[in-house]
Amino acid sequence: MSKIKPTSTQQANKKKLDLECPGIYASNLIGGQWTMSIMCFLRDSKLRFGELRRCIPDITERMLTLQLRKMEANKLVKRTVFAEVPPRVEYELTKIGKDVLPIMDQLEEWGKKHKKQTADKGFDCENDQSI
Repeated sequence: MSKIKPTSTQQANKKKLDLECPGIYASNLIGGQWTMSIMCFLRDSKLRFGELRRCIPDITERMLTLQLRKMEANKLVKRTVFAEVPPRVEYELTKIGKDVLPIMDQLEEWGKKHKKQTADKGFDCENDQSI
């Protein structure tokens, strides 16, 4: 995950759009490649790092760590460290993170519909109908 220079035009545009449009702000919070996947696996229970890693085999440990830190900073995930040897850490969705789940469900339904419609070779996107 590369960082955007704070002085870049891209960063300035991102901040401006975040301030002007709450929808863009929200999509920036959950729009990463792995964020929604992680949220799906944390939807029903708390998971340890290793369990999450096994749930998403294509993610590297570094990327999972970075994503979890970002999600924790954005208050989507709560990280609980237990004073044990060896240390045990669990991740769970916060209340704010759980509030996103119905939206994710709607996105999933929209994605299924869109995928089906656009898979038709004769779909006319302009008129939203099959040819």
